[in-house]
Amino acid sequence: MATESRMEKIVSLCKRRGFVFQSSEIYGGLNGFWDYGPLGAELKRNVRDAWYHDMVTRHDDLGVPAGAPSSFQMVGIESSLIMHPQVWKCSGHFDLFCDKMVDCKACKSRFRFDHVSVAVMQTRETPPVVLAAETYIPDDSGGGLSATKTKKMEQSVFQHNRAKGTSVEGELVTVSLDNYYKRLTDSTPADLKPKCPSCGGELTAPRDFNLMFKTTLGALGGEDDAAFLRPETAQGMFVNFKNVLDSTRLKLPFGIAQVGKSFRNEITPRNFTFRSREFEQMEMEFFCRPDQSRAWYQYWRDRRFSWYTRLGIVSDSLRMRDHASDELSHYSVGTADIEYAFPFLDKGEYGELEGVAHRGDFDLRSHAEGKLVRKDGSLVVETDADGKPKHRGSGKDLQYFDDQTRERFYPHVIEPAAGADRTTLAFLCEAYHEDQQPDEKGEMQERVYLSFHPRLAPVKVAIFPLIKKEGMPEKAAGIYREFKEAGIAAQFDQQAAIGRRYRRQDEIGTPYCITVDGDTMKDDTVTLRDRDSLKQERLPIKEVVEYVRHRVTKW
Repeated sequence: MATESRMEKIVSLCKRRGFVFQSSEIYGGLNGFWDYGPLGAELKRNVRDAWYHDMVTRHDDLGVPAGAPSSFQMVGIESSLIMHPQVWKCSGHFDLFCDKMVDCKACKSRFRFDHVSVAVMQTRETPPVVLAAETYIPDDSGGGLSATKTKKMEQSVFQHNRAKGTSVEGELVTVSLDNYYKRLTDSTPADLKPKCPSCGGELTAPRDFNLMFKTTLGALGGEDDAAFLRPETAQGMFVNFKNVLDSTRLKLPFGIAQVGKSFRNEITPRNFTFRSREFEQMEMEFFCRPDQSRAWYQYWRDRRFSWYTRLGIVSDSLRMRDHASDELSHYSVGTADIEYAFPFLDKGEYGELEGVAHRGDFDLRSHAEGKLVRKDGSLVVETDADGKPKHRGSGKDLQYFDDQTRERFYPHVIEPAAGADRTTLAFLCEAYHEDQQPDEKGEMQERVYLSFHPRLAPVKVAIFPLIKKEGMPEKAAGIYREFKEAGIAAQFDQQAAIGRRYRRQDEIGTPYCITVDGDTMKDDTVTLRDRDSLKQERLPIKEVVEYVRHRVTKW
């Protein structure tokens, strides 16, 4: 199956079966915003619940987790979407949370630097001489320069050679828009300067674009009333650090977890739900002693990677990538990304699912003392031209007091931060399969099925009466109600041939189907069919709920 075809089929299935819809679709849609349909809402909720269950609910703080330096406790909070503007100034988002962008002066389109490429036809000499250049946006499947633009570049080289009386051959290379701008000089001809990839118009000079959504508090709407929708959930846990400590009996090490919406005004959202302007995060801030932070960093890297594999993503589709020094965020001592090979990317490329960051003591110190910057390897409070703090902190003491050793210090923080939407998309992509199976007439037909881990499947079990008579619908309805009373997501379906009903459930990822047939009316047994293996077995009705419950709740 071609890579682009696979992603197109997944997107089509998502709309057809009610996983994901374009937001405000009847009005033409709104770029960067998505609505989850009935099945998508269940799938995403199951992803969130699986994360929270593993990080907080299921965590046993009386035992020592495998590989952990010591036992620890985990709690959850839910912080506000809008926080005091000073939070974002001290965290660094106000000054640093931006991307470089360019605008087209003709069609007014806006492009993010790292989403645009430049195809360059250059000589093979050193240094190379640029003969032709074309600006373009790689498509969602990782596609390169179009045949039309390639032909245009070849014509440019031909015309160059004819004008110069030479026959220099060009070598085609691809560079980022950022790197190509670095090549430009005052003497660069106009036809070699980057053009708008949409209309070919002139582009503005690159400039920073702040990604935070600005809003207004109150009715007056003055500058003093300006606030921002949060670009991440993390800061809500940092500013509540002392509140959590004072209201609980937590001792280091411990974690504070949160699932919630965040907003980033992406310049060019794309790749389905991978890059959106409204999204949901699953983040945890783990506070520990500075001398133990390296060990905890390794522990959380390993634990978070295994969470994805336990829920059905094969390890060949995942990788752990350490950030190079020039990639590290302003707060980071070390960061590693858990990345997935999404179908819309080129073969061998990966997209970020989750970052595991060693944040040091940056955040608590910043909110206490003022915005910190790294200088000569150390964190110091950033000052203005007069030597005053550029962004003042809260002035509150956010240090941890160890009542055993009588020490007072800022804990170090390890942060596993995952995107619920990206994770849901990854599980969808990983689950998508096609095979050939015989229909009722014995003819081979293509079967599309989603092989979700049972914990994640939107519907856990479907109950069918074989025919709509002889008491079978009533018997099947009774079994359906037993599953609903047990809190297990179930569907009842008596329309169409049994084979078609199986196909419908396969396509939405239901792991088990139960059929009530003639034998059921005699011996109170039913047929249970497995989605992946297609194996069928007979089970007593009185055992079937517990049988399914065991399989859809286990890890």
